[in-house]
Amino acid sequence: MPVLEIRNLTKTFPLGESIFGGIAKSEVRAVDDVSLVIHAGETLGLVGESGSGKSTLGRLVLRLIEPTSGEIRFDGRDLLNASPIQMRRLRRDMQIIFQDPFGSLDPRMRVEDVIAEPLVIHEKLSPAARRTRVAELLRAVGLDESASRRFPHEFSGGQRQRIGIARALALRPKFIVADEPVSALDVSVGAQIVNLLAQLQREFGLTYLFISHSMPVVRYLATRIAVMYRGKIVEIGPTEQIVERAAHPYTRTLLEAIPEIGG
Repeated sequence: MPVLEIRNLTKTFPLGESIFGGIAKSEVRAVDDVSLVIHAGETLGLVGESGSGKSTLGRLVLRLIEPTSGEIRFDGRDLLNASPIQMRRLRRDMQIIFQDPFGSLDPRMRVEDVIAEPLVIHEKLSPAARRTRVAELLRAVGLDESASRRFPHEFSGGQRQRIGIARALALRPKFIVADEPVSALDVSVGAQIVNLLAQLQREFGLTYLFISHSMPVVRYLATRIAVMYRGKIVEIGPTEQIVERAAHPYTRTLLEAIPEIGG
């Protein structure tokens, strides 16, 4: 059974208002009739330029925003008809890593509290058990346990992203949306984060929807690639097929934009 199934998913946003009040003059289809399947243990790389609808799609599948129409099934369950109680249970298995490691962490909270927040909401653990879990998560993402008593502003961008990853792993989810997790980092630090995500996938049996505008990053990490253009999936297939035998002109444009080393 697939981890995630999306059928005919659409999200429109209104653009402007009528001078007579309240009625939108027009709308934009950020996600336009998208259907795809993500299987357990794979990484589906979702690639496209800024404004193509990638991040909107990622938030839709987690119901962080509501779709205009379509269907989303997670582990065979209909997410859009799930009750608040059912969604609370399902959210344990569905997490997100945000793009901005600076804006996604509360600067007023110590790292221990940032990582433990999902545990406080979803699990009844003693304070000692929470501290033990936080220490395990910090080690899993390559940070020292002493980081737990510090504040986010005391860390570099790459370290903050590791903290965000630890928070996403706190409830041992099955599925993670990684929304441009390395785009705010320099190349060498971003490469370390990508390698960490690959390692964690093996250790925890994770399934990723990995969103990026960078074809080289997606090519390295993804099992399959879906190419998004103006709200639509214009091409999808195994990574090797997409890279070597791209069928859509937009995909070929993305591939041609990859710089070559040497010459």
